[in-house]
Amino acid sequence: MGGFALDEERVLLPTGAWARTRRRMLRHADRPVLGLTAGAFRPYLFPVHTPAGFAVTQESPADHPHHHSLWIGADHVHLAMPAHEERDEIYAYNCYVNDVFQGRAPGRIVATALSGENAEGGFHTVQAIEWRGPVEWGAPEGRLLMTESRRLAVREVPGAYVIDVVSELAPASHRIVLGPTRHAYFNFRVAPSMSVEGGGVLCDDRGVHASAAEVDVRARWIAASGPVGGGHRAGVALAPRGNGRAWWWFVSDWGVATASPCRDEGLELRPGDPPVTLEARYAVFDGDAEVTRCSDLLAA
Repeated sequence: MGGFALDEERVLLPTGAWARTRRRMLRHADRPVLGLTAGAFRPYLFPVHTPAGFAVTQESPADHPHHHSLWIGADHVHLAMPAHEERDEIYAYNCYVNDVFQGRAPGRIVATALSGENAEGGFHTVQAIEWRGPVEWGAPEGRLLMTESRRLAVREVPGAYVIDVVSELAPASHRIVLGPTRHAYFNFRVAPSMSVEGGGVLCDDRGVHASAAEVDVRARWIAASGPVGGGHRAGVALAPRGNGRAWWWFVSDWGVATASPCRDEGLELRPGDPPVTLEARYAVFDGDAEVTRCSDLLAA
């Protein structure tokens, strides 16, 4: 069935004022599902609702203002730039934190185009994206590092929205290596009440856990669920998929989860090679995280 609509979010601003970012809201049967937000440093999904209408993520929490709900990023982006005597110089960038991080200047991930349509029981979007370094000498608009085609497929199933993400990366001109790092690639940050510290629980394919220390860093998927108000509970789950690499998790009691394909070994992109494809499935659901239920939502 169709019934999804992607609308521009418009706020009446004073004369002469302008919005620094923009957001387009995806709705289903007049209910908000999620916002495709073009942030100052990266595109991300916020707000994110369950079918019952509960928002389950944080956009920019005070402790980590670069945590943007459901997002993609990488804090080690290494560009191999040909230099003197046919040697490469490594230019190191950070496309994760909104500030200089461990000596690496902050780059920007910029969505340059967005389209969407109802298809195959849900709604599909395609974003054209550029990964750029910061403004620097010789690169007044920021050095173009990579291009990305990001596809989302959103559908509703009983009690949940399922969001499939396909990210295809290609170097703009020279070899790129992402990582090694735990701060890449697919992420979520739950609402405070859903974190372990706020009264929530974590779950992976082995069971429900009372703390992040119990979570398997090589789990097939991770979910977090907890109270969202009025006696209701809701959750978010994430399962990285495909590309033949080992995925590692960073999970915390304060509400963030990251699935990295390059924790121990860098992910290399070479000019002329096919794009590197990274895939994941998110599930946003009403109720508690349970092994059987989350496994079904995240199954192929």
